[in-house]
Amino acid sequence: MTSPARRLPTWFLFLGPVLIWASTWHVILYQLASSVPVLTSVGWRFTISALMLAALARWQGVSLKLPRYAHGYMLGTGVIQYAGNYWAVYEAERYVPSGLVAVLFCLMVFMNALVAWLLWRQPVSRRFLVASSGAVLGVALIFWPEIAATGARPDAALGLGLSFFAVVAAVVGGFFTLVLTRRGLPLVPVLAWSMGYGAVFLLGLSLATGHRLSFDGAWTYVASLVYLAAFGSVVAFTLYYRLAERRGPAQAALVGVLVPVIALIVSAALEGWQATPLAVGGMALCLVSLYVATRRA
Repeated sequence: MTSPARRLPTWFLFLGPVLIWASTWHVILYQLASSVPVLTSVGWRFTISALMLAALARWQGVSLKLPRYAHGYMLGTGVIQYAGNYWAVYEAERYVPSGLVAVLFCLMVFMNALVAWLLWRQPVSRRFLVASSGAVLGVALIFWPEIAATGARPDAALGLGLSFFAVVAAVVGGFFTLVLTRRGLPLVPVLAWSMGYGAVFLLGLSLATGHRLSFDGAWTYVASLVYLAAFGSVVAFTLYYRLAERRGPAQAALVGVLVPVIALIVSAALEGWQATPLAVGGMALCLVSLYVATRRA
């Protein structure tokens, strides 16, 4: 059965992950408000995601049995991207503002472009690089007050290191997945195995660090967990990798540039965030630059 995502228009493959991941910034707050350790919560999230993807693969008539060599890549993806990346982001935000983490994740555009050129000689135009730089600058302006205050934090260097590690982990894990799909392996089973390996690693690490595999039965915790698993992981990553297959990893990484902009709009509606003139200017610069970066020559 042909995946429905393959038939979706490119603009939907781009905006789908943007809107979902922007909303997860708020939804994650319900996870953090519970007594369940972060490692355990993220482990439950990817356990549910892996089971959903496995069920989706079976419904599509796609076998979950993959070549033995692929499991090395998928194990690496699970440990690096779905465990290491998410853990590092949560830990980094204990030491530096979330805005700075968001800006650093924008660097994925240039890292993905470089790795795609090194691996597959995928060209990147000067217009794309200049426009992407403008979009990243726009995001930096949005969060400038937070970024400017980073130096006053005692463990800012540790937070920066963890943030950069998270970015690199996301890039490496993403390319592991694309290496497999470019060899003809179906995306959904690859994601199912990768997230499953990541979940096992996270839950095992949670036990090893002295935490029980606790769970919160409150409806806010359960509902947010299901949302993060179903939409934040299954739907968003499936659309994102379809976009990367169609338009290249560098263009797909622009998703991460627009996410903070939409997330702040959600925050203004639900959490009372108030935009400053500098933030409004940054949003405008980001949106204009993204339009230039994504339009075809």
